[in-house]
Amino acid sequence: MLIKSVNGVSPQIPDDCYVAENATIVGDVSFGDSCSVWFNAVIRGDVNFIKIGNKVNIQDGAVIHCTYQKHPTIIGDNVSIGHNAIVHGCTIHDNVLIGMGAIVMDNCIVESHSIIGAGAVLTQNTVVTAGSIWAGVPAKKVKEISQSDFAGEIERIANNYVLYSSWFKEE
Repeated sequence: MLIKSVNGVSPQIPDDCYVAENATIVGDVSFGDSCSVWFNAVIRGDVNFIKIGNKVNIQDGAVIHCTYQKHPTIIGDNVSIGHNAIVHGCTIHDNVLIGMGAIVMDNCIVESHSIIGAGAVLTQNTVVTAGSIWAGVPAKKVKEISQSDFAGEIERIANNYVLYSSWFKEE
């Protein structure tokens, strides 16, 4: 893994987090407990800060960045960032699933208990209301989570990634 200081600020990673050998974490990045950062993920807190809550999984190839002098990236608890997703200069509240290949752009807010579908693009300044599912390019609200088959999936995936990371920590 590449863990690197930028301008004298180093990432803060609790001992119970799992970071894959080829993940990159640089600069002003702080994690909560029980997080996992998977293969080829990049978390780059060089131009602003990135704050990550508890039980967050950042899956393979995902990129987390922020915007210079404008937007930090803040991620709440129980968040899953899918494979190859991009999360940039935005706020993700608790209990959110960002689907594979989704893009969340500057100054977006994704409220709690929401799902951003695979491949969706949340354009700048979008606010995703709590308990909703958004999909498409550009992303639009497609459903309330309570009316979908995905209720419970957010928590299930977050818990699974804590389990998966335990397999790698044993090595």
